[in-house]
Amino acid sequence: MSTTVPRRDIREAILDATERLLARKGYRQMTMDDIASESGVARRTIYLRFPGKEQVALDSIDRVVERLLDRLRTIAAETAAPDARLHAMLVARVMFRFDSVQDYHHSFTEMFAAIRPAYLARREKYFDCEAELFAEVLDEGRQEQSLTFADTASTAQTLLLATNALLPFSLSARELGSRSVVEARVQRIADLVVAGLRADIGR
Repeated sequence: MSTTVPRRDIREAILDATERLLARKGYRQMTMDDIASESGVARRTIYLRFPGKEQVALDSIDRVVERLLDRLRTIAAETAAPDARLHAMLVARVMFRFDSVQDYHHSFTEMFAAIRPAYLARREKYFDCEAELFAEVLDEGRQEQSLTFADTASTAQTLLLATNALLPFSLSARELGSRSVVEARVQRIADLVVAGLRADIGR
């Protein structure tokens, strides 16, 4: 089988195919042959980039985070007040992930069980990148005296911790519930934590 996908699009084609297969078959039943057939990329070409389906799954998660970081950068650069941007970023970091896996959320519990050690090894990097973006907005709010907090880095990490429990791979599909339920939960958490940062609290 020859590669039918332009070289620059090979990774995207493989990861797109992986997501479709996760929705249809689940992680355990998905094979590298399935990915080759679904993506139109030769099996040998896939193996040049991915040693196995665990790495394909991890790169699929990487891609979600890459896109999420782009979304967070966009929100952080908006002209809204810092507290409004922080609120929107907290909601986005949960809902973007939720929406990205909604087609195969029924199977991500088994996938996570299989890739958990490797995923946990890179999760800190994901969160550090997010925290840097939150820190930029926090510093802006402190400079204009609309936000008050002791330490930028620890506050950014705390904002992430407040919403981490709602992320896919933290909860099972059953525990996550419907989109509306997850969104309502993260909205409430964002309301509480951002309110605690506002400089006018207690005046």
